[in-house]
Amino acid sequence: MKLQRTTLILLLLALGLGSFVYFYEIRGATQRQEAEAREQQIFTFTQEQVQALRIQTPEQTLNFEREDGQWLMTSPEKTPASNASISYLLDLLVQGRSDRTIQVPANQLADYGLAKPQATVTVTLNNQQTHQLNLGNPDFTGNFLYAQVDPGTNPSGNVNLLLVSSDFQNGVNRDLAEWKIENDTPSASPSPSP
Repeated sequence: MKLQRTTLILLLLALGLGSFVYFYEIRGATQRQEAEAREQQIFTFTQEQVQALRIQTPEQTLNFEREDGQWLMTSPEKTPASNASISYLLDLLVQGRSDRTIQVPANQLADYGLAKPQATVTVTLNNQQTHQLNLGNPDFTGNFLYAQVDPGTNPSGNVNLLLVSSDFQNGVNRDLAEWKIENDTPSASPSPSP
């Protein structure tokens, strides 16, 4: 009888351990990954919620508004905007992830290029809520930029900085012509003479 009792105890232990592994490692891992992805996401809004966009760089300030589903540049010129350029930037904002978050004292923002950011993107949603992303210097690898989301200081006097993709530089540093829709009308070509 001792052998059967020991076997039963071992069987129960194996079932308990198997249940723990299943619920903690397999089912719990998915939930932890989803929570981690939400934590690393820069913003939680969707592209459809964005009503207006403002991009400030040392060279220029651009304002865009969505009208009837189309983007319109309102300043420095009033003209239809390039949907490709706007969509690229919005995709970075909506899908963008932070590689890491660090806390630094507010008086050290200049060390990260955020005392005078290389670019500031302000997003206004259709519910009039606004979000801001300040882009600073590249990190030492050049693969990421230091960024500050919805700037503000913690009660401790520290600020949270994110490391975001350097693709944001490509998204905001464009010539004015790249933000506008180009006129695709062909020029009149001379007709051949007989």
